[in-house]
Amino acid sequence: MSKGTVVLAYSGGLDTSCILVWLKEEGYDVIAFLANIGQDEDFKAAREKAEMLGAKKVFIEDLRQEFVEDFIWPAVQANGVYEDRYLLGTSLARPCISRQLTKIAQAEGANFISHGATGKGNDQIRFELSSYALYPEVKVIAPWRIPEFYNRFRGRKDLMEYAQKHGIPVPVTPKAPWSMDANLMHISYESGILENPKSHAPVDLYLMTKNPKDAPNAPDVLEIEFKNGVPVKVTNLKEGITKDSALDIFLYLNDVGGKHGVGRIDIVENRFIGMKSRGIYETPGGTILLAAHLDIETFTMDKEVRRIKQDLGIKFSELVYNGFWYSPECEFVRHCIDKSQENVEGKVQLSVFKGHVYILGRESPRSLYNEELVSMDVQGDYDPCDASGFIRINAVRLREHHRLQGLSSTKK
Repeated sequence: MSKGTVVLAYSGGLDTSCILVWLKEEGYDVIAFLANIGQDEDFKAAREKAEMLGAKKVFIEDLRQEFVEDFIWPAVQANGVYEDRYLLGTSLARPCISRQLTKIAQAEGANFISHGATGKGNDQIRFELSSYALYPEVKVIAPWRIPEFYNRFRGRKDLMEYAQKHGIPVPVTPKAPWSMDANLMHISYESGILENPKSHAPVDLYLMTKNPKDAPNAPDVLEIEFKNGVPVKVTNLKEGITKDSALDIFLYLNDVGGKHGVGRIDIVENRFIGMKSRGIYETPGGTILLAAHLDIETFTMDKEVRRIKQDLGIKFSELVYNGFWYSPECEFVRHCIDKSQENVEGKVQLSVFKGHVYILGRESPRSLYNEELVSMDVQGDYDPCDASGFIRINAVRLREHHRLQGLSSTKK
């Protein structure tokens, strides 16, 4: 008798293929769900494999456009960067996948969902917090946290033996000595030989970006147009290429950034679960957009509003990294950030060249830049004499601070 129906977040790889068969062994009817979020995958072969392994149904959903519009664009508006360096590529993908995962589970009357995330990482938290928020009654089967499973499968060798025993096709090419997660925003690399934080990344690790030293010797010059803090058009000013849909814009920026080796980072970060991990990331399009958005935002946003918004961006990044996309506090922060972007409109011209993004100029109908006011050659609507009082008022606190220090040193 079946224990019920479980929707498995399925990748087609060795781990989730073994989990699919193991769940059937445990007495569950399995529905496999594979999200297309821009990874390089043979989706037809993945479907055939899941069906061959006994999945009751297989759903393969193209989520690329909603990934960009509903998740990446809010991160662009936020200048979302975790711990000053990581652009949140995997963190943003998980709530996107979870949304569709829970939709399928509810539509199919499945009481369970399952995933192949490790018991030490962030993804288990992101998948499950999102799923509980969207489908509160759901039960989660996390094999890598079940002793009977992780004691049985202590490593890749055990998984390979299980696969061969149960007729699960195994990879014919040698596995890279690190783990990789890819989507259209980035590729991340960790584990294996990368666990030694002193070890340099092998030169053949990167798949999304060229080595900057091998990049073209001439830059690509782009103009990115923003409306409400979101890119609405990108134009290559040298080649005359224009893209104006969300997915096309992001894919094109990935191509240009990847060609010039933009967006590589090698960092040690703090996982939410409490340990530090070493990760290597390449995020070409996201890196270009961060530079462009920062520029147009500073050009069009009031100084004090932007100071508050900077704090909101940090909070946004922490919430997304930790798996709280669907929390009330993250919804509130996103709402505030979206409100802050009402005047973030205009065009930024930039150069992409050998691993770097160089801002060249900007223009906006909502600009707060007053050329006459700031000019060294025109006085404009500004009286320089006013600066004397401004400086003296700001000096009151400094004078008092140093007067007190002088009294303290005299007493000594």
